[in-house]
Amino acid sequence: MSTLLGNEYEEWPLMQNPTYKPFWFEVFDPDKSRRWLWDNWTLSLYATGIYVVMIFIGQMWMKNRPAYNLRRPLALWNFVLATFSICGFLRTGPDLLDVLQGPNGFHRSVCVRDSLNPPTAFWAYLFTLSKMLELGDTVFIVLRKTPLIFLHWYHHSTVLIFSWLCYPQAEPIFRYVGVMNYAVHSAMYSYYGFKALQFKVPRQLSMVITTLQISQMAMGLIVNFYAMYAKGVGWECARSYEGFRILMIMYASYLVLFGNFFYKTYFLSGQKKIKKQ
Repeated sequence: MSTLLGNEYEEWPLMQNPTYKPFWFEVFDPDKSRRWLWDNWTLSLYATGIYVVMIFIGQMWMKNRPAYNLRRPLALWNFVLATFSICGFLRTGPDLLDVLQGPNGFHRSVCVRDSLNPPTAFWAYLFTLSKMLELGDTVFIVLRKTPLIFLHWYHHSTVLIFSWLCYPQAEPIFRYVGVMNYAVHSAMYSYYGFKALQFKVPRQLSMVITTLQISQMAMGLIVNFYAMYAKGVGWECARSYEGFRILMIMYASYLVLFGNFFYKTYFLSGQKKIKKQ
């Protein structure tokens, strides 16, 4: 079975970090989960296709219907995802930090498969599966008839596919993908949860979250550029050329789209308000 990132499946044993012990529920065999995702990676394509079609069907169905309120379910949804993201960050962040603080830390964190321990493997697997669950964000947008921008559904779709491709490969860069995403989503879903409950959340906080998202994309490009350089000069780097290309396109497009969103939301809209006064 092949994927967009390669043609051969390889097993990678776990290496227990003595300073980073797993909880009982984090002890599992990641090879089974990796192999299942590898053999069924096309499910991510089917799910994405159905997701996009259902968006347009849902918008047509809601066109002449009143918007649903759904504030309480939306708040619960966001707080559940925020709690999940916080837990994921607390369990994966320390391991990335530990790798970075070790000998030749940055290179190891980007290019070397030497920290595939149970906690990070477990939360990386949940991270991958959660991308399917997060498609539910769009259900609330459609049913509440709030604006649905291209960035939203494009981001959800591509992250889902990439995660299903990347996790089975056990590429070291997935450390950054997971930790950064968990960190940003911890803040983002918490923000949307309180906003759904009609708390007066400062607009500046929304700007900070978007800035973090842009920084996440920029960092993704930086580590990918480094891996490309390392592989190009002949250093050890467990990355595939297919992975390089896909990740570069994905993160570059995110950076442009999030940058455009930031400009239109916080600068262009602000200038229009000033002109109306």
